[in-house]
Amino acid sequence: MTVRIKICGVTTPADAAAAADLGVEFIGLNFYPKSPRCVTPAQARELVRHLGPAATPVGVFVTTDWQWVTATAADVGLRAVQTYSDQPPAGSFEMSTHVPAFRVKVAADLEHIKQFVAACRPSAVLVDSFVAGEMGGTGHRAPWELLVGFNPGVPFILAGGLTPDNVADAVRLVRPWGVDVASGVESAPGVKDHGKLRAFVQAARGA
Repeated sequence: MTVRIKICGVTTPADAAAAADLGVEFIGLNFYPKSPRCVTPAQARELVRHLGPAATPVGVFVTTDWQWVTATAADVGLRAVQTYSDQPPAGSFEMSTHVPAFRVKVAADLEHIKQFVAACRPSAVLVDSFVAGEMGGTGHRAPWELLVGFNPGVPFILAGGLTPDNVADAVRLVRPWGVDVASGVESAPGVKDHGKLRAFVQAARGA
């Protein structure tokens, strides 16, 4: 099975178009104000216009204001949302594709993910590395050894410290449904290196 790829923290139309041209399935647009990759709804609308029909724009949110998430998704034209929150969304949260993200450090964190999945049955889950005070894009590797054989009951996407040099090893060992990268394909925060993008996609597909 071919691994799916999400390029996260895209901030420019050129980077959005480059990722889409490589056949990437998901493009992450970050709405977290503390992130160097944060975009405004107006910027996000412009980025979505540069994606082909095959690339799904995913909004990345760090909030429990589910009404704001759904309103932003509708305004921008997002087809999926990724949320960093330990609590399942309220019953009024209506997104057809919801991918909660979890920062994992110890085995008990995996049990929490399973409980979350049982409570709200999301479309997939994203597993990221744990770095105190940070919400993704840190460049720190997730604990692959804990994730071998992990089955949360829905597809899971591996994030955290992936690069063109290690993504093939991660795919072979962990066997995720998808992989997610931000800093690992950048020349600076929010600036994608198109050579690294191409190398990452080739390595992930080749694995």
